[in-house]
Amino acid sequence: MKIAVTSVSGQLGMSIAKHLIKEIGKENVIGIARTPEKAAHLDIEIRKGDYNNRNHFDAALQGVTTLLLVSGMDEPQKRIEQHKNVIEAAKANGVKKIVYTSIVGDAEKNAFSPIVQSNRQTELDVQNAGLDWVIGRNGIYIEPDLEYIDTYVKEGEIRNCAGNGKCTYTSRGELGYAYTKMLLESKHNGQIYNLVGTPITQTQLADYINQVYGTKLIYNGVSVEEYATERKKELGDFLGTVIAGIYEGIRNGANNIPSDFEKATGRPHKAPLEIIEAIKSK
Repeated sequence: MKIAVTSVSGQLGMSIAKHLIKEIGKENVIGIARTPEKAAHLDIEIRKGDYNNRNHFDAALQGVTTLLLVSGMDEPQKRIEQHKNVIEAAKANGVKKIVYTSIVGDAEKNAFSPIVQSNRQTELDVQNAGLDWVIGRNGIYIEPDLEYIDTYVKEGEIRNCAGNGKCTYTSRGELGYAYTKMLLESKHNGQIYNLVGTPITQTQLADYINQVYGTKLIYNGVSVEEYATERKKELGDFLGTVIAGIYEGIRNGANNIPSDFEKATGRPHKAPLEIIEAIKSK
């Protein structure tokens, strides 16, 4: 069996590939990347694959049995077509199974919803491809908050519009483990899993970070409108709107959902404090 992982130079794709290598050996894992040299350190076969180029994937998927499709990062309508390029190439080149990394979230009620909608469309495209399939809906990664600690410390706070909403944070390490199980075990075929952890508030997140990093952060909740204005000023209209929409979704309960992680993996999702401790110790 040859398993290919797209976007393998990215942090999620890399995590999945590393978990796969441990399970089935590097000779059975193929990485696909838009810029192959960025993934050379993985010491596996790396093939070129730009989601915008169907021909890349006709070549990259030769001899591949199972494909892990990491969701793209472009604007919603563009990513639907990009994903279709990969799915159509998989169908045409003998791939038997596709596992897709989707996302949790509300498809209608906030500024992040268009991205959720685009992922739901790709979910349908995967399901209708005539191949075996599994879909994971990823929770929000906890790593960006930890990577942002210096800024949080400088400002003395975690500031966003999530309010008292709860978020089922996960990590790329936990997701890498889950997707490896979903790729290798046929019992998951035809399933959609919410790959999320324990729901916590932003105040709890600040408390956990304080425990592990010795910081003294507080959580400062602001309105959706105020936060969107701040994010767009710093990050530009598109990304700022997306980030504000994520926290608006948390505020409204879109990320406080039941977890299927144990169904996908056979073990409970690690607790937030345990994940934060593990990331700090790396």
